[in-house]
Amino acid sequence: MSRYQATPPVDSLVLYKTHPARVLGVGDKIEIQLDGGSTKRVRPKDIVLLHPGPLRSLGELETRPEGAVEDAWELLEGEQTTLEDLAELAFAEFTPVTAWASWLLVAEGLRFCGTPESITVRARAEVERDRAEREAKAAAERDWKAFLERMRAATPTAEDSGRLAEVERLALGQTDRSRILEALGYPQTPEHAHRALVEVAYWPANHNPYPARRGVPSEDAALAVPALDEDEPRLDLTHLAAFAIDDEGNEDPDDALSLEGERIWVHVADVGALVAPDGPLDLEARSRGANLYLPEGMVKMLPPETTTRLGLGLQPVSPALSFAMRCDEQGELHDIEVHRSWVRVQRLTYTEVERRLDEAPFAALRATVARFHARRQTNGATRLALPEVSVRVEDGEVRIRPLPRLESRELVTDAMLMAGEAAARLCLEHGLAIPFATQAAPDPADEASDLASMYARRRCFKPTRLLCEPDLHAGLGLPLYTRATSPLRRYSDLLVHQQLRAWLAGATPLDREQVVERVAQAELAATAVRRGERLSNQHWKLVYLRDNPGWRGEGVVVGLEERKAVVLVPELALEARVRTRERLALNDTLKLALADVDLPELNVSFRVLG
Repeated sequence: MSRYQATPPVDSLVLYKTHPARVLGVGDKIEIQLDGGSTKRVRPKDIVLLHPGPLRSLGELETRPEGAVEDAWELLEGEQTTLEDLAELAFAEFTPVTAWASWLLVAEGLRFCGTPESITVRARAEVERDRAEREAKAAAERDWKAFLERMRAATPTAEDSGRLAEVERLALGQTDRSRILEALGYPQTPEHAHRALVEVAYWPANHNPYPARRGVPSEDAALAVPALDEDEPRLDLTHLAAFAIDDEGNEDPDDALSLEGERIWVHVADVGALVAPDGPLDLEARSRGANLYLPEGMVKMLPPETTTRLGLGLQPVSPALSFAMRCDEQGELHDIEVHRSWVRVQRLTYTEVERRLDEAPFAALRATVARFHARRQTNGATRLALPEVSVRVEDGEVRIRPLPRLESRELVTDAMLMAGEAAARLCLEHGLAIPFATQAAPDPADEASDLASMYARRRCFKPTRLLCEPDLHAGLGLPLYTRATSPLRRYSDLLVHQQLRAWLAGATPLDREQVVERVAQAELAATAVRRGERLSNQHWKLVYLRDNPGWRGEGVVVGLEERKAVVLVPELALEARVRTRERLALNDTLKLALADVDLPELNVSFRVLG
């Protein structure tokens, strides 16, 4: 039997698991003393004898003997040895202290490895390789700890950016875990990753993560735009006064109005003239679904040059797809036509037109469109006059401007709806597969006349669906409708144009299956765009409030929950929940003061003033 396997005598040095122990008594079980003074009874097979002793105290092992370890290794390289021989060669004697020092060399595993009775002395090449790996690992560990200290102190260096990209991926929802956040004690959520990135100034305090978090492209498409076919036959409508009416600063004018006797013309940018089905521009627009409108700027689904060439009023004469129709006394549309055309367009703002509503041709346009509007109302169209605002970031400052209720805006809206119904009817009549915009009737169908009832009414409506089967759009009060007046900024409108252009040219339009496939792809992208827009607007409203900590204003109670009231802040078009001890009723007006803004969580709280 090897001396290392023999029953250890009292006061001998043994190895218990990975720790030194001193034998106190021998019997069926062996009593040992561990570092710190505790004792334990163990089986003989649970320990390994390192030295027979005598060892009077484990404290003796704290002494580190001087030795010639490197010389011993070089002398024994490639051989087998024992713990006793290694101790005598490295430290010139075999004692409990040198036995333990020698075993630590074996446990280290660099130059020696094995058991007390059979130690392998490793070759130089292996040792040098492992030593380099260990040094690199130790350096990496030191670097990691230093990095975490910089993060805790919010003092990152430029070299830390590569590491922080891992946290950014979590902040953008591209992964669900960050080793860095875990080490810093943050919960593994995009919101906490956002907070951490702002705290260390990797992201600026106002950074808007929501478009990227929804996977929406952040830059315009960089594709070549083909030339317009100047020989394509077009109806010359340049003799008609045509007006593109938009908000001030609008960058993509894609519709305009004309009046010719009793006929209304709705001219729409002829985007299909440059964007052919399945071409590079079409595929790019389909993958994006729609323009992305953010307070800090716009990202277009088509290259900007498309707008420059086709935007109505941006060139002296513009190519258009023009819808003509008559509207009778009952608001029904008749004599519907569509033409590829040339138009000469003047750009106006809603405010400018508002001042000219009693002038020609706007007075006649308003009278005609009013009949169509009355018909929609009779058919149950819902008009929700909820507060709306424009949110813009200009020179780093958030500007929030309420959008007034203007007749000019309603005039243009109804005219575009007329064109949508006209396009839908033409396509149905000629068997063209298109995405019809449909919406089921809400339940209940009560009238909404105040903010609370309009808020509740809006929640009753189901989202608009794009289907190839025609059906009612209850919210608009139209039995048939498609979106056809915004092809520069919405793919589904462009798809309708492509179908109409194919029919006008006598070409083969897309079939139902092809349209369904395109709509599904585009709507998936457009849904992400709309979500990104909504969250971005909320983000910048909260930035505005954070930067104005003394804000005070009014909120209207639009909902009641247990211990909370849902309030709508009209000047910000912002919904929030507030706690109050008072008994409240719907439509009560509360005086509010800003309490707190948590930008990463997208939360704001107000307190009610007495």
